[in-house]
Amino acid sequence: MAEAKTDTEANIMTPDDLLSGSSLTTKELQQNWREVKRNDRPVRLLFEIPSSRIVEQALSKYVVYQVVVMRSGSFDSRRVSVERRYSDFSRFHHQLLQEFGEELEEVLLPRKLLTGNFNPDNIQERRLALQDYLAKLYSTRCVRHSHQFPAFFTEPEQRRGHSLIRAGQFRAAVEQLQTVLEIQEKLLPWQKPTLVVPTLAALAVGHRDLDDPEQAFGCAHKALPPVRRYGLKQYRAALLELLVDLGYQLGRPVAQMQEELTALRDAERGEACCRSLKELVIQEFL
Repeated sequence: MAEAKTDTEANIMTPDDLLSGSSLTTKELQQNWREVKRNDRPVRLLFEIPSSRIVEQALSKYVVYQVVVMRSGSFDSRRVSVERRYSDFSRFHHQLLQEFGEELEEVLLPRKLLTGNFNPDNIQERRLALQDYLAKLYSTRCVRHSHQFPAFFTEPEQRRGHSLIRAGQFRAAVEQLQTVLEIQEKLLPWQKPTLVVPTLAALAVGHRDLDDPEQAFGCAHKALPPVRRYGLKQYRAALLELLVDLGYQLGRPVAQMQEELTALRDAERGEACCRSLKELVIQEFL
């Protein structure tokens, strides 16, 4: 039996449809053809470094670059960015060379400047060179599938977000971790779904402590499928416990999750099953 088309698929014409007789106007045909091409376009990551700024502190002065991460091939209305120094790029490159060596022979990090680091022309040249560098890294399969790749774009912010949770600054933590999540979700086609689990868990804790059970439930519920699939035992019981508690509060059906939690506790006695989600989050990135 043929699979039924969705409403969107039913409204999109294939190239064969466009070539056959049709009552559609030329404008409608062109719109359908553009839609066909957009749906067939592969998803890619794009990196842009649109700006930089000089940071002056009591004992140091350095340049930070705004790194924007986008996805092509699909509608991506959210431009998410982080800031990185040249030293961050250098450390990242060294880590990659240690792991991948010869596979990065043709990917060169822009050279370090001995003088003129704050010259506007040099900053502009380096900004463009670092943008090209990220594009070349992404084109290297082993790099874009490595754990180092998402870590470069998110780890400092993720550590800061978890630190803010430990300090009880939940609103600032949620804002920081939301940026992390959006970048991680853009990277997911090339990473395991477990990439987002620590971030979603931390967001669930943050939203709960901000008395926002709806958002907390949504984050925890989103984290549960990859936790189940990849056997992340340290998170499974804690997520289920939070979901059951919030589910009762929100009037959601929780019977199946309650049964799963009970079976899990019966099967595995010990610390991994007893720690709350907040305790797990607090211990991450120490």
